[in-house]
Amino acid sequence: MTHTPFFIDGETRSGAWVITCDHATNTVPPHVNGGTLGLPEDEMQRHIAIDIGALGLAHALGALLNAPVVSANFSRLVIDPNRGADDPTLIPQLYDGTIIPGNRVLPQVERQRRIDMLYDPYHDAIARTASTRDIAFLAVHSFTPQLKNRPPRPWEIGVLSARDRRIAEPLITALQGTLTSPVGDNAPYAGFFPGDAMSQHAHIPGRPNVILEIRQDLIADARGQQHWAALLATHLEAARTDANL
Repeated sequence: MTHTPFFIDGETRSGAWVITCDHATNTVPPHVNGGTLGLPEDEMQRHIAIDIGALGLAHALGALLNAPVVSANFSRLVIDPNRGADDPTLIPQLYDGTIIPGNRVLPQVERQRRIDMLYDPYHDAIARTASTRDIAFLAVHSFTPQLKNRPPRPWEIGVLSARDRRIAEPLITALQGTLTSPVGDNAPYAGFFPGDAMSQHAHIPGRPNVILEIRQDLIADARGQQHWAALLATHLEAARTDANL
């Protein structure tokens, strides 16, 4: 059976954004080690395998912003589309204290096959979707409230950016005026990794961009996803307007 490495929701939408969801599913395609990485199901349901709630939020934002949503249909543990192809963490062997058995001994030919069959088609789909549009890029992710043996994270949302902060700065200001919790500015993660998805599709081509990281328990169900989508869509459009984009 042929595995589809990506999905595009609302491909014909003509709004000002293209939305991506790199860690949308925990799927292990059947051509990868027979469809398993050797982890128990409870591990595959954790944030190490999927950005919980991110796909539902991305779809809700796509509807509100009239924007196409490109999502990867493979787990980040199979191959991480938010890493450069030469990044040593492209196919992780260890994640938040969990060893990934299916990745421990990985021949170069298998690594290249995952790039050819999953990573490259996903990035090609993003590039095609963006190629005919004068748009801003929005990447949707979620984060766990606490990593193993680490302190709890205080944020409900993080706004990540690199040098181009045309959208990030007004968005952070607006969210700070709306939320009672702190707004992460390049937290809980940095907004730039060389060769990552935003680097490939926004930083290098010079497109305005922003990455959202929302705490996973807040968007784990449809109600939370719709709530945050409504809040964020308003502020995203206002930030884009403030930036004269």
